[in-house]
Amino acid sequence: MKYKNLQEKIENINLDNLSEDDVLQIETTIKELDNGNIRVVNNENGEWSLNEWVRDAILLFFSIRNLKEISANDLIYYDKLEPKKNYKDLGIRVVPPGVVRYGAFCEPGVVVMPGFVNIGAYVGSGTMVDTWATVGSCAQIGRNVHLSGGVGIGGVLEPPGAMPVIIEDNVFIGSRSIIVEGVRVKKGAVIGANVTITASTPIIDVTGQEPIEIRGEVPENSVVIPGSRPKDFPSGVFNTPCALIIGTRKESTDEKTSLNDALRTFGVEV
Repeated sequence: MKYKNLQEKIENINLDNLSEDDVLQIETTIKELDNGNIRVVNNENGEWSLNEWVRDAILLFFSIRNLKEISANDLIYYDKLEPKKNYKDLGIRVVPPGVVRYGAFCEPGVVVMPGFVNIGAYVGSGTMVDTWATVGSCAQIGRNVHLSGGVGIGGVLEPPGAMPVIIEDNVFIGSRSIIVEGVRVKKGAVIGANVTITASTPIIDVTGQEPIEIRGEVPENSVVIPGSRPKDFPSGVFNTPCALIIGTRKESTDEKTSLNDALRTFGVEV
């Protein structure tokens, strides 16, 4: 393993007895993360696993950094981390005042409108981070994904969580949707506007004779809209939110299809 030595050093750091070499190892890890050479998660044969030492290095990095004034032409920030400065070299487009934070990585062809990509995140080529969309810390976004306006992809650092949100290739997420708490959205899925999915949100497949309920994972090529279902409380019956799988994206559907077209296939008003 190429970074085995670095991993061992990070895992043995004691913040109460921090050495100059410890600081160097932390900074080296974040630099490699920023360059896309390491990731917070591994993907082997479609199975995702967490590199805890990389996530821990990010937390250590914040602990050794001080707040400072950061200038970006006429804009002044006061933070511990500056934005990336090599957008042109990476071949990515970032529209003012969009920000990709140092320690995040975007493959060539990514477009970031006035949105935000946080440290530890990885964004695949051809992906659009639309206006006011946010990619949280350590989130993994695949290739040819569209995060529509106002989409919120959760992070894992505050408070620390076990597994980042995973959005796989060719996923379309509608405006103002929220995906958090390590939820995995598999390839080709279409998420309608205003869908909120947490680790505990019921995701209900209503395409068959009987509903099938899952949690924490949106199946490949699923078309999902917001829903609700009744639940008994001491003071009465009230509807609680869920997500409904109403169909499957057809193979004939273009990977770049609009959300509107995908939902209208199933007779959903948009």
